[in-house]
Amino acid sequence: MTGTHIDAGPPSGPQTGLPPGLPPLREVLERHQIRASKALGQNFLLDLNLTRKIARAGGPLHGQTVLEIGAGPGGLTRALLAEGAGHVIAVERDRRCLAALEELAAVVPGRLSLVEADALTLDEYGLVPRPGRIIANLPYNISTPLLFKWLDRLALFDRLILMFQKEVAQRITACPGGKAYGRLSVMVQWRCQAAAQFDVPPRAFTPAPKVTSTVIALTPRPAPLAPARAAALEAVVAAAFGQRRKMLRGSLKQISPDPARLLAAAGLAPTLRAENLSVEQFCALARALEAA
Repeated sequence: MTGTHIDAGPPSGPQTGLPPGLPPLREVLERHQIRASKALGQNFLLDLNLTRKIARAGGPLHGQTVLEIGAGPGGLTRALLAEGAGHVIAVERDRRCLAALEELAAVVPGRLSLVEADALTLDEYGLVPRPGRIIANLPYNISTPLLFKWLDRLALFDRLILMFQKEVAQRITACPGGKAYGRLSVMVQWRCQAAAQFDVPPRAFTPAPKVTSTVIALTPRPAPLAPARAAALEAVVAAAFGQRRKMLRGSLKQISPDPARLLAAAGLAPTLRAENLSVEQFCALARALEAA
């Protein structure tokens, strides 16, 4: 699939929440000689109608502080501001894009802060007032490590609206019993409610990736779905899905000398496989592991 829809209509004005006269993104890209970097995992999303749909996916933004990761030249950033976000904190490591974002910050005084940083090493504490919100088109190459990082910092956020490669999004939202259900499903759903919102086709990006993307909404739970210690849950989930074709009595041998006893303590049949267990049952297994 080729071609990119770059919004050619007026990107600013009274009905958009942005100052009139803001130059089109095509012009900004050309002026700053910005080309997407494969090394940085960049695929720019520039269609204002689509970016505004993403911005609205988590609910009203009026007065909300939003953390945007990988802001690029500002396509989604403009949409967040247009939808009424009170303050956008845009994190970007590409200095070419930061120059373009500085122009946008200048015309929305006090509403856009720029942070030059690597998102993987970024310290969100002290940066985002609670509760903030993450809305981001994540680079594919670091999307999963970022997600696991944020799972340990959910107290900072009321919602996370994130775009992933469709295959990854399916794993995050999968139910027990299917091939997509795995470690990512359990660890995310233990702490969050996860729901797919809509797909974004390759042609919406520049350059067009080879895969479809999916926007998902993650809402942190007030408390984890069931009691368990994170390290123990991670251990049983990794062992179970590490050899997912095996029955649990076989796959859990790497973490327990007596898997049958462990499974009995959790109230689980030894002939079950990892994909058959609910998140709550994995938690029971984690508690049994610690008790043993």
